[in-house]
Amino acid sequence: MSEALKIDPATADPTGTIRPMPAANSDSAFDIERIRADFPILTREVYGKPLVYLDNGASSQKPRQVLEAMDEIYRNHYSNVHRGVHKLSQEATDAFEAAREKVAGFLGAPSSEEIVFTRGATEAINLVANSWAQQNLTAGDEILLTVLEHHANIVPWQLLRDRIGIEIKVVPLEADGSLDMAAFDRLLTPRTKLVSIAHISNVLGTLLPVSEIVEKAHAVGAKVLLDGCQAVPHMPVEVGKLGCDFYVFSAHKLYGPTGIGVLWAPYETLLDMAPYQGGGEMIARVTFEETTYKEPPHRFEAGTPAIAEAVGLGAAIDYLEAIGLDAIAAHEESLLRYATERLTAIGGVTLYGTAKEKSAILSFNVSDAHAHDVGTILDRSGVAVRAGHHCAQPLMDYLNVPATARASFGLYNTREEVDALATAIEKVKDFF
Repeated sequence: MSEALKIDPATADPTGTIRPMPAANSDSAFDIERIRADFPILTREVYGKPLVYLDNGASSQKPRQVLEAMDEIYRNHYSNVHRGVHKLSQEATDAFEAAREKVAGFLGAPSSEEIVFTRGATEAINLVANSWAQQNLTAGDEILLTVLEHHANIVPWQLLRDRIGIEIKVVPLEADGSLDMAAFDRLLTPRTKLVSIAHISNVLGTLLPVSEIVEKAHAVGAKVLLDGCQAVPHMPVEVGKLGCDFYVFSAHKLYGPTGIGVLWAPYETLLDMAPYQGGGEMIARVTFEETTYKEPPHRFEAGTPAIAEAVGLGAAIDYLEAIGLDAIAAHEESLLRYATERLTAIGGVTLYGTAKEKSAILSFNVSDAHAHDVGTILDRSGVAVRAGHHCAQPLMDYLNVPATARASFGLYNTREEVDALATAIEKVKDFF
């Protein structure tokens, strides 16, 4: 199916004080120079060239507001959270739980009790697989995935399948990289108990019709998990409007730190789920005969949490909300249009995924050049892209390619950087 998807040619400190940043509410008001000034790493040179960072789909860079918030918690407020009666523990706990409140607001969740902190989206999906799904699915039940899923939304379900005998069905794609909804309708049956899909593809940039999927899944009694890693940095997300049953994302793609992510689910769902891991912090009472557990979300947060990382996530949310997710989306949509035009005009470049509804991600190959060679030559021009299978090997197989190069744009990228990417790709062509 290799022809199917390609075409040729301002933040809060731990006490809650906000340093304001003027909000932009349109692309014309988007102050790109001020935004870029907030990211210290963007002043770097690589091999004597200005850094052009186009690997945001893997991990985004961090603004000084996030770095300062984490430095502040470590320098002046750090202690382990919860249960401590001394001042530092109380301050750290307040900052940690304030971050949870910010995440709830960011997702439009009714309560912060519906926000579970995890190590990332991967752990969040594993939590659902090992708790909710392990409890509620039996042999013969079906889970629907799509061809474009990240490995983190495939392997946990395979492990569950091997344990309890569920079946995994896979929805194919249309020629432009959008989901084949006719095939989805055929595969969705009363045996389907969970639909677990990406909100946006990390390779093709495809924005899936999640509201339609949720409605159809619920009609047959199935739950829906959305992997929001590629969505939350680029567009407003309200879980209530989406209607999904689980939503996960990682902070490090949201201009926040590594090592922390989020699982959202309705409180009633979390209340019925057994703990995923055992240890300190998630218990109410322990004896050698029996243990009772805290209410959600703490029953799913065994051990010392990522305290400074949670504060950093909260600061990242403050930063994005000060700019405005709608303004960010408009800026990135403009970049996507421009980059698509520039790369399409280069002979020998193949773009993958041209869905009408898509995010600012361009996966491509250059004739006669392996993606890793493309990535290496671009790097020598100071242009950082991702090259490989992007943790989506089934999609690479579907495309009949071993790998692609991927340019993924963020709020701080510019048209000049798109030009630098195009110029570097011309160098790849000349080399080969």
